[in-house]
Amino acid sequence: MSRKYKQSGYQDEGSSGARRKPSGPRERPEGPRGRGLGAPTASVFLCRLCGEHQAGEPVSADSVCAGCGADLRTCTHCAHFDTSAPFECREDIPQRISKKAARNDCDLFRMKLTQEFAREVETASDAKTAFDDLFDF
Repeated sequence: MSRKYKQSGYQDEGSSGARRKPSGPRERPEGPRGRGLGAPTASVFLCRLCGEHQAGEPVSADSVCAGCGADLRTCTHCAHFDTSAPFECREDIPQRISKKAARNDCDLFRMKLTQEFAREVETASDAKTAFDDLFDF
């Protein structure tokens, strides 16, 4: 059998193609996962336009955002809103609501809650100290 390349590889006659099996489940390190954010701390309702935290009470028909003044009872603030679903809603609705960012009186409206993570807040003096420490000789 002639081979194009001379290095050993998976087509060697001596190898049976058997792969090494893992010895067991991997051990996962303790502590935060991913980007170090840890576990979610709270479920909050945010304005989709400005990101402002909204009060935890149910959204009434005339509720507006405290930050930007946008209507809160809209399809874009609903938990059932999905652009890939029919009529852009996961629930079975009789007709399409054309303006998703406009106020409506849908009976199926449910606030879309977002998971918020705790963050360490770094003060300006800590940042300045850290920057100054970079150039200490």
